[in-house]
Amino acid sequence: MTITGLVTALLVGVTIGLLGRLIIPGRREAPMWLTVAVGVVAALAGTIVARLAGVDTHALNLLAVIIEVGLAGIAVVLVVATASSERSDST
Repeated sequence: MTITGLVTALLVGVTIGLLGRLIIPGRREAPMWLTVAVGVVAALAGTIVARLAGVDTHALNLLAVIIEVGLAGIAVVLVVATASSERSDST
């Protein structure tokens, strides 16, 4: 993974993590640091998946960014949905 790919994945992860808190309706049970961390880890995983799929990740590539955004978005939605359902069941 190059510096460009790493920086892109970090920016995508932080952005998706923050946007996920704003877009998903309902109470915000999951802490902000958790959604950002999950977004970053999933975006980095997206870079790895894109690389394994044969996408060039040495430069800024739209397909790699789309894969990163997709994985980060899914991961953030799952974490926020899981956090709110666990806490609401226990009360």
